[in-house]
Amino acid sequence: MGSVRSGAVFGLALFAAAVAACSGEPPQRSAVEKDSAGTAAPATRAEPLVPSSAGLDRVGVLALDPARDSLPADPHLAEQVRLGYQLVRETKRFAGPYVGNGLSCGNCHLNAGQKDRALPLVGVAATFPQYRARDGRLISLEDRIGDCFERSMNGKAPPRDSREMLAISAYIAWLSRGTPMGRDPAWRGQNRIEEARRLPIERLDPVRGRQLYQQHCTACHGADGQGVDLKVARPGPLWGPGSWNDGAGAARVYTLAGYLRYAMPLTQPGVLSDEEAQHVAAFIAAQPRPRYAGKARDYPDGNVPVDAVYYPRYPQNPLTAALQRAASAEPTPQ
Repeated sequence: MGSVRSGAVFGLALFAAAVAACSGEPPQRSAVEKDSAGTAAPATRAEPLVPSSAGLDRVGVLALDPARDSLPADPHLAEQVRLGYQLVRETKRFAGPYVGNGLSCGNCHLNAGQKDRALPLVGVAATFPQYRARDGRLISLEDRIGDCFERSMNGKAPPRDSREMLAISAYIAWLSRGTPMGRDPAWRGQNRIEEARRLPIERLDPVRGRQLYQQHCTACHGADGQGVDLKVARPGPLWGPGSWNDGAGAARVYTLAGYLRYAMPLTQPGVLSDEEAQHVAAFIAAQPRPRYAGKARDYPDGNVPVDAVYYPRYPQNPLTAALQRAASAEPTPQ
């Protein structure tokens, strides 16, 4: 294809597109290319994506494969694309010093960021810079990279000129080639529970969520939530020290519920209803996980989202408290 520069954002900034959907906030508009109403028009160019209905037997399927499809003519850049793909699939193996838990980018960005409704990375490179309420400012793609490593992978941000950041940047630039600047891909933000269908926090039932988890999730994630080696895939830990920390986007209930609704269970994606997905998310969000030390700097305007249950807007995580009340109400075995 010659070059990935044409029509797409290129360079270091692209890497953060890998984590654009990890923040837990609804996708916000790019600061460029606005329509007459002041909002960015969605892109209409069709992009190859693995269907959202693809199950466990298709976890290795790629719409764009660096080992098969055309790469940049520059051999140095082509090699970076290949390495970036490996980093997305096996982040801890290839970027170990920056990862603090048992997760890889590919645990959330399924099929190496190429699956519909599973946080696809295709085309999102052109949506930055963007304003994010969590930061209270306009942020760059590099900012988002650091956030994902620090929060979702409970580690530390790679330097902006590091081999790891450059490689993932090149991979996402390759996925995003030709995407118009400032356009939201049509598939971006589709793994969300509509606001009108969100249950109030007090109506979320982590006990019911535990039952649904046992029914739909233990085959891949285990009763302890730490993941089962499926040979074709290794699901990541959902709670505990090996999981994302309490400042990650997945620690927000509605964000996690949207992902579960459309991307899980991997054996039958989409089988959960909106309500069921929220109860499962409530169960997962009731569990212990690492603390993110920077939460006090988040949401500087003071408007902490209602589903940010690990934040000090609540004296105690209300979902954890609900599980504890349910446990204390159970009859003591004789």
